[in-house]
Amino acid sequence: MDEVFKALADPSRRRLLDSLNVRGGQSLRELCTGLAMARQSVSKHLAVLEGANLVTTTWRGREKLHYLNAEPINAIADRWINQYDQPRVKALADLKTALETEKMSDTPEFVYTTYIKTTPERLWRAITDPVFSRNYMGHAIESDWTKGSTYAWVEGGVRIEHPEQVILESDPYRRLAFTFHTFVPEIREIAPSLTEATIAELAAERRSRVSFDLEQEGDQVKLTVIHDDFGPDSMVRGLISQGWPRKLAGLKSGLEER
Repeated sequence: MDEVFKALADPSRRRLLDSLNVRGGQSLRELCTGLAMARQSVSKHLAVLEGANLVTTTWRGREKLHYLNAEPINAIADRWINQYDQPRVKALADLKTALETEKMSDTPEFVYTTYIKTTPERLWRAITDPVFSRNYMGHAIESDWTKGSTYAWVEGGVRIEHPEQVILESDPYRRLAFTFHTFVPEIREIAPSLTEATIAELAAERRSRVSFDLEQEGDQVKLTVIHDDFGPDSMVRGLISQGWPRKLAGLKSGLEER
């Protein structure tokens, strides 16, 4: 956590995080323009933020896009803020709140990166084996995991199947991608706060897409989850931004405790 606190100590780096919190997926050029900072300075600050896992990146063609990554902030909050109610940690508490209540309409993708002390083989099994994923993330995905195959999403006693729930990519131990599950009326058994009208609106949105990328880094695996292809002002985008961090935290703790 030392790298995270060091990264957050600099006001220019906090400005970069604020900018990415408002709108994720910015290029280096966009960040420089929006913050009126020199390109070299922004590059150096981004390198520190990436090193602390506060910023994660993806490539779109030749363009590198930057996203704020909430995982380290959530870890700090779980270890310190939730245990100690002291004024000196209020700034971090406010940042955590800001991350959890960001304007979803301004961020077209959900990008989350975490490092798990495990192997690609064990992590792949934890994601794709229904027994393990149910224990770690609270849901199971049942499929033969070949490209083009359909799958069943099982959670809270609800089994969701649909011809458009499809495996898009399946490269064992490296990458997995699939279209997201369907919003059926029975989903209220999982999320009782959703009304029938809300579920109908969610079901009317175009189907989004989820990808898991696994990269070995020393004795850890870097897991990047990207959930994208949302429609304008997507309600689904807002819902999954709360669900995925909780599920991925369970995945990390489950694998590292074994």
